[in-house]
Amino acid sequence: MEIAHRFVRVNRMRLHIAEAGSGPLVLLIHGFPECWYSWRHQLTALAREGYHVVAPDQRGYARSDRPGRVEDYTIMHLVGDVIGLMDALGEENAVVAGHDWGAGVAWHTALLRPDRVRGVIGLSMPYVPRTPAPATLLMRVGMGKGYYMLYFQKPGVADAELSRDPYDTFRRVLYAPSGDGPQGGAMVVPDGGGFLDLCPDPEKLPGWLTEEDIDAYVAEFAEAGFTGGLNWYRNMDRNWALTAPWHGVPILPPALYIVGDRDMSLRMLPEEPVSPEVVPNLRGTVRLPGCGHWTQQERPDEVNAAMLEFFASLG
Repeated sequence: MEIAHRFVRVNRMRLHIAEAGSGPLVLLIHGFPECWYSWRHQLTALAREGYHVVAPDQRGYARSDRPGRVEDYTIMHLVGDVIGLMDALGEENAVVAGHDWGAGVAWHTALLRPDRVRGVIGLSMPYVPRTPAPATLLMRVGMGKGYYMLYFQKPGVADAELSRDPYDTFRRVLYAPSGDGPQGGAMVVPDGGGFLDLCPDPEKLPGWLTEEDIDAYVAEFAEAGFTGGLNWYRNMDRNWALTAPWHGVPILPPALYIVGDRDMSLRMLPEEPVSPEVVPNLRGTVRLPGCGHWTQQERPDEVNAAMLEFFASLG
């Protein structure tokens, strides 16, 4: 079964999608700095089991359109794109799975539009309820001004650093937080340094990542660069303000959480990352031994099996 590529019109933008199969719709939402390619192991594997599997490049990424304003990348825009994609595909609902930042989009699609979500799967990042104060304020207090998400806030800085040598960027960024990379402390950028100082260059790529994979990411980002994805981070406080009406509202659709036990995200989370108080229909948490941050790329077989079992539970 082959992966097909095409463009669809969503919210006055052109989104690139990779897709395979036919049947109930499954949307696979990537994180940073990724694109449709991060789901290469899921697209055909899930399609062979009777699903229409679609992995878009989200706004700002790879082959999709890249709005010019920072404020065009809020969580409302991103959820709107997921709903618009369902409409463009002629579907009333879908299972929405997301990794990293894409998990945030998936969780919020389930929160804001539960009528359109048959089930939601978060990989790496659990649903984090709306905090009592804006995100960047809490980060400065808890992690210090050098925390990498704060480093990403200033337009142009991280953009230039990551774009200087995309091949080197992807080697470092995909290796460092993986299960094969160093398990360091908090991601705090040193004074006068950059984000890549936190990501050592691997002497050898791990088994799950090939030179061909690196080349594919470099090619996908050749025109787009990194600004679109970084603009998602630059809307965290705006997202906090926009989601005020949903403060304390639980996520109601059936849910699954998948995380590697060496994922750096777990160091900042409680023992049970997804609370039944905020996700009452959680069907389970799958922990993958030895797996780091790039869940579906590092452990594709285990992730595919967990997703298919979850699909079957939806009836």
